[in-house]
Amino acid sequence: MRKNLNSSLKGRRRQGNTMQAYDALPPELRQWLSVAALPWSPASAIGIWKKAGGTRDPEAALERLNTIEQATLRRDRVVRGIGLPT
Repeated sequence: MRKNLNSSLKGRRRQGNTMQAYDALPPELRQWLSVAALPWSPASAIGIWKKAGGTRDPEAALERLNTIEQATLRRDRVVRGIGLPT
């Protein structure tokens, strides 16, 4: 059985202490990660958070994370032949 929610998308190994990196994330981002559909790495999440201006506008950054996650889920469904993107 494959890890990562049995996704057909390629997984990646991460270096360093991911729990320490997770603990250093802003509270809003940690909350979002706790209910995310995909298992995000702290490095990926904080990178998107910063690019989307999460310190100035957390809501906009969370919306950007939602958009990226939905696109990834759609791509995985297409790769697995479950459905077409909407």
